[in-house]
Parts: sequence; structure tokens; C-alpha cells
Amino acid sequence: MNAPDAATKHGLRQFLPGLRLSVVALGQYPTPVQPLAGLGDVWVKREDQSSPVYGGNKVRTLETLLAAAQDRGQRRVLCLGSYGSNHAVATVLHGRRLGLVTEALLFPQPPTPTAADNLRVTLSLADRVTALRTIAAFPWRAWRAGRGKDCAVIPPGGAVPLGALGHAGAALELAAQIRAGLLPSPAHIVLAVGSTCTTAGLLAGLVLARHLGLWPGDLPRVHAVPVTPWPVTARFRITGLARRTLNALAHRGGPRLDPRRAAALLTLRHGYLGWGYGRPTRAGLAAAARFAQLDGPPLDTTYANKSGAALLDARRPLDGPVLFWATKSSAPLPPPDESQLAAAPAYLRRWLARANGVNLR
Repeated sequence: MNAPDAATKHGLRQFLPGLRLSVVALGQYPTPVQPLAGLGDVWVKREDQSSPVYGGNKVRTLETLLAAAQDRGQRRVLCLGSYGSNHAVATVLHGRRLGLVTEALLFPQPPTPTAADNLRVTLSLADRVTALRTIAAFPWRAWRAGRGKDCAVIPPGGAVPLGALGHAGAALELAAQIRAGLLPSPAHIVLAVGSTCTTAGLLAGLVLARHLGLWPGDLPRVHAVPVTPWPVTARFRITGLARRTLNALAHRGGPRLDPRRAAALLTLRHGYLGWGYGRPTRAGLAAAARFAQLDGPPLDTTYANKSGAALLDARRPLDGPVLFWATKSSAPLPPPDESQLAAAPAYLRRWLARANGVNLR
């Protein structure tokens, strides 16, 4: 589980062996690529299969962030996010594998079945959960909760340069799969953007792949589909994190690259957010049903089915191969601990009870 074991599989350490980067082995790589039959020249990067414990895009983020916490001798990890955060579930499940004390500070989001399933796991397995009744209290509580030196605080989605470096490694992994003939070089990549970590890391990683001579042909356009409102997914925030990620790469012994090349790859595809973060949309639910018919990856209502809807709308106008980045874990969740759920505050139990109702737009 330590960094030396992970280094041979991590994209950055594989192609930049002198990089000063600690990695803890949580995922199984490379994640598969497959055609999405029935949609033409459309392919899927199965990040949902990155771990049988809990997969999705959060695993790569945690491999670097939790390794850094271990390097600092920190035994507690506090993840910040919403009630139904995939990031919180991933941190709790993978942090426990490393023997870390796992804590979560959560703010409200609209109740949906997907979010409720995640919250049940977090309430059941985290060592401590603080679920706020209003997001207004979140900044103060986050600062207060993470004051101890023994505590590693991970922001929502792990959206810091060290976390994004994990996804830069995913871009190098994809380049190797293309060169191996497992899929054609995509002209377009479509993915959901929420915290910005995955998108920013991919932008940085694509530029790095070109610099290292790994990417065949032109670099793809990265079509990011916002699933959180402005300014969280504003263009300047995504490109700013990509720039800081490239700076972090150079600081750790990697090449110094022009962040403007990363920014030039980004296209934001608005119009799929619906009523707001975590609220299902009719287009998203239709996309999830269509993916299921095609034996594609599962699409959750918060992130992936909104980017899936954008893919279905965009695939005809787009020229060349299209790659869909599947971000939601397809690993089965562990059963919740009913005694822990019964001990949850009444307002959380009411939130869970409302989770089967959805408002569509």
C-alpha cells in the first residue's frame, strides 16, 4: 500500500521516474477503455472501475493527498463536502484501508436517492460526521475543524494541485492506451466538472503528454459540463487550478510547461445543470437510461448523467472520436449500519426520508 508499490502504476511516476511525488496505492490501473456501441465513434474511459472498494475519479485524487498526509505523520483526515458527496465516501472507505481516522464535515444538498446512499455510508463508517443544517456555517466550521496539526483537511473534491496531479497521471495513462491501439486518439473528451479537480488535472496532463511525446496527433478538446453553479465551475477557476497543477509539477522536478496551452483546450458546455447542484434533470435521467441500454457505465444523478446528456447532444456535431470520462464509482456500496443511522440527528433522518422524491427540470 505504500508509495513504492504505487509508483510503477501511477502515470506520472511511470513516465517521470525522478518526480518527487509520494503515491499510495488505492486504485487498479490502467482503467479500461471501451467503445459505447450504438453511438458511433464514442468511447468510454472507465474511471468508475478504478477500485473494487470504491472507484470513480476520487481515487486518483486521494492517492496523492493521503500519501502526503502520511508523509506529514497525520493520522486524521477530514473531508469537506455535501451530504451526498462521492468524495466523502471515497475518503472514508480508502482512508480506513490506510488505518487513518476518517472524519467528514458536510453541508446540505437537495435530497436524492444517490446522495442518500452516499450519506448512509458516510454516517455508518466515518469515525466522526458533522452534518451542518446550513451551508452558511461551513467556512467557519471547516477552518475550526482542521486546526489540529495531526489532521489533514481535504477540500471539496480534493481540488488542490496535489490532488489534480493524480488526474494528470490519468492523461498519461490514456496516452499509453492510445499508443497501444486500445482506442483511437480522441478529438474530444466529455466529462462532468464539479470541484474542477479532474478537469484541471486532465488539462495539465494532456499538455504534459504532448511535451513528453506520448500523445499521437492533435490534443483533444476537453468539453467540461458544469454540475455546480458559477463561480465554482467558472472558467478562470478551472484554468487557474490547471496552472497551479503545472507549477506543482515543475516544483517537484517535472518540466515547466506553458499553462496557456492547457487553457486553450477547455470548452465549457453549459445548460445541463438544471435547478442546481444535486438536482436531477429529465435529460440526465434519459441519458442514464440510454447508457444502461448500451451496457455503458452507471450514471449518477449529481454528476455523470448530466455530462452523459451533454455527450448525447454533442456527439453528432463533433468531428472525430469522442471519449466520455466515466466519473461515478460502479463498485457496490457497503451496507449501512442501521444503528448509526438511527442515532443520526432528526433533521438528517428527515432528509434521508425525503430522498426518494425528485424535482425535475
